[in-house]
Parts: sequence; C-alpha cells; structure tokens
Amino acid sequence: MTTVDILYRYATPPSESVTLALAGVRDVYGIRALRFDSAVRTLRVEFDATRLNAATVTKLIRMTGLDVAEELSLIPRQPEPVAAPAA
Repeated sequence: MTTVDILYRYATPPSESVTLALAGVRDVYGIRALRFDSAVRTLRVEFDATRLNAATVTKLIRMTGLDVAEELSLIPRQPEPVAAPAA
C-alpha cells in the first residue's frame, strides 16, 4: 500500500448534504481518511495510491458538491536564499 495525501482549499463551508456525501466517500475502497480544517478551509484526503489516483479522488470530492477552489501543495515553501555579503 502506498499512502498519498491531497490537500484541497474550498471556497464555501460544506452544507449538511455535502457533509453527508463526503461521509459516503469514506466508504470508497482506497480512501483512508478525510480531515477538515475549518480555520483555513482545507480538506486533506489520505488515500491508497495502489487503488486510486489523484484524478479519481478529485472527481469523487467534486461529485459531493464541495466547492473546491484549488489543490494545494503539501511541500512547504522554501525560504529565498540570502546572498552572502561581498568581502
């Protein structure tokens, strides 16, 4: 099993019907976990990449009616290198 995470930012908070539909996504073979962070409006989906691919997971999430605004990178931004002062 190869576990992969995808992080989505959503535009509007999920309604009750969307929340129920997302609960159903957890029953899809290969979906391991869904984690909401309402403070920053993100949904993190953990899935088994030997069973599903990112495009399929994105399609499943969009089919629930969640207003996905963008997919975010899980790799943190690296700080810009500071130039060493000239000697």
